[in-house]
Amino acid sequence: MSSPQSLSEQERRAVADWAASCAERVLGLFEAESSDDDRPRDAIARARAFARGELTAAEEIHRRFVAGRAARGLTAPAAVASARSAAQAAGVAHMGAHALGAAAYAASAAGLAAPDDPDAVAGEVAWQVAAMTDDVRAALRRLPHVGEDSAGPLGPGLLATGALAEIIASIQDELDAERG
Repeated sequence: MSSPQSLSEQERRAVADWAASCAERVLGLFEAESSDDDRPRDAIARARAFARGELTAAEEIHRRFVAGRAARGLTAPAAVASARSAAQAAGVAHMGAHALGAAAYAASAAGLAAPDDPDAVAGEVAWQVAAMTDDVRAALRRLPHVGEDSAGPLGPGLLATGALAEIIASIQDELDAERG
């Protein structure tokens, strides 16, 4: 029995490209601190390759945490969040809910990079929602709301608590509001 957070392969391919776009927008924050580490950039490229059908979920499942390891040893919180966004984007091949993780970490990175701008996170979320295709919207609407499932990335854990949960909830609220 599959998790409601998994999504079909076709849906995961659609949301993988969107998740990669979210992560790519903040990649410079990581590269500013660790320009010689290409793991997050590679994770974004792999997410896009998965979206295009060039890689399979099986090929990506064991590599999904590589970019997250790039966050170790970094000192800038925005760089850490950027690396984690790329890792979440790569994780979409395994489970579609990671797309919301990629978006949340990207918005968090944008906010951390602009501590004097109270609208930085909301601005990033607005861009993310505007960048969704109809297929991405439909797939993300199939996911349970953050904190409502008993397992998976949107269940108990990092994505379901604190600022990340608030960001994901705001994205899901936007999608619900569009439906009316």
